[in-house]
Amino acid sequence: MATPVQANRPEWDRGGGTAVLPAPRARRGPRSTPPRRLWTTGSLLALLAVLFGALTVTQVVQSSAAASSVVNHSQPLSDDAAQIFHSLADADTTAATGFLQAGNETRAVQQQYSADIKTASTLLAQAAASTSPSDPGQKQIQLLNAQLPVYTGLVEAARADDRQGLPLGGAYLRFASGQLQDTMLVEAQSLYTAETARLHRDYSDAQALPWAAIGLGLITLAALVWAQVRLFRQTNRVLNVGLVLATGATAVALLWLVTAQSLAASDLRASNTRGAAPLQVLNEARIKALQCRGAENLNLVARGSTDAYETAWSKDSAQLAGSSGFLAEATSMTGADPAAQQTVKAAAAAFTTWQQRHDTAKTANDSGDYTKAVDTTIGSTPNTTSAAFSQLDAQLNSAIDRERANFHTLAGNGRDDTALLAEGAGVLALVAAAGALLGINRRAAEYR
Repeated sequence: MATPVQANRPEWDRGGGTAVLPAPRARRGPRSTPPRRLWTTGSLLALLAVLFGALTVTQVVQSSAAASSVVNHSQPLSDDAAQIFHSLADADTTAATGFLQAGNETRAVQQQYSADIKTASTLLAQAAASTSPSDPGQKQIQLLNAQLPVYTGLVEAARADDRQGLPLGGAYLRFASGQLQDTMLVEAQSLYTAETARLHRDYSDAQALPWAAIGLGLITLAALVWAQVRLFRQTNRVLNVGLVLATGATAVALLWLVTAQSLAASDLRASNTRGAAPLQVLNEARIKALQCRGAENLNLVARGSTDAYETAWSKDSAQLAGSSGFLAEATSMTGADPAAQQTVKAAAAAFTTWQQRHDTAKTANDSGDYTKAVDTTIGSTPNTTSAAFSQLDAQLNSAIDRERANFHTLAGNGRDDTALLAEGAGVLALVAAAGALLGINRRAAEYR
């Protein structure tokens, strides 16, 4: 039994055995201190600013590249594809005109045919150099390059037979025209469609607003404002120079981003509606007019052996000048440029004259007066279908030049609206990150 003295002693000091020390209490981990919380906040704010800058630079570079592609690549390629189609169709029409001159082919017709073939060859070479092997239009370019010498060889054979008075020349020419219409122009149309589709994709990419960067910019701006409000409540100090600098830099970058991209999208949309889109319709109208002209000439070359060309005339002329044809569509789409619209209306008036003269030539041909039909079509007087076609083509070409100029002006503005935006946003984001770290660290230093 323990004595009173022993009872009053601590358990570890009582006699009779080994001393037992009390177990030490477990130490608590380091508590979260105000400086540590401030440094964490500053690091997160700086990280947000850097991420905002990186995302902004990435998206601006992508949209700028798409805008540059619209101006320098996809629209010119689409336009070149239309010109390739036009040159081939015009060569076919000119070859038929020379054949109708019955061995007296004029030098102007010869030069026009040679110029068409040279233009088509040159544009095909340029298109091949401007596209990669994986480009959707590369296949059509290769096929056209291979088929063009075959076509010209058939035309030269037809000319040689015609000069010798051999009826086989007409058959050769019709065969050459069939090859061009059924094969080459189909490939040219596919090339035009592929390049136009790429133009539309580039337009879509260039006009898209960088919503991810804008959203992250708003989050960064809100976080900076929240940090300043919290510091104000803790310290009653209204301004923190570093955080104010970071907030201002972020706000400027965000405002620049939204404004520049919105202006670029607006200018690019205008370049499409007031340039590229009317230009495409005008190119279609010009091509369709050439197909009408080719059908008209080849119908005379056939000398009544087939009604296929007159059927083609009826179909193509309806697509050109019908109530919903290319001329009517072009008149509507060129409303923003009164000068271009006026030339389209003049082209429509020229087609009306052309139609009247075509009907006169057809009546003469159907009644057996072949000489009058040919004279009404390609004669030397100003009252021929050839003269009416030339007037229509000149008016359409003038409207094309106007719309092409509109496109280059507006699309160039859209591309230039974001000039230096990527570089500027990157610098402002770094300034914001540095300002956030500076402002928070100065506040944390007050605890030392």
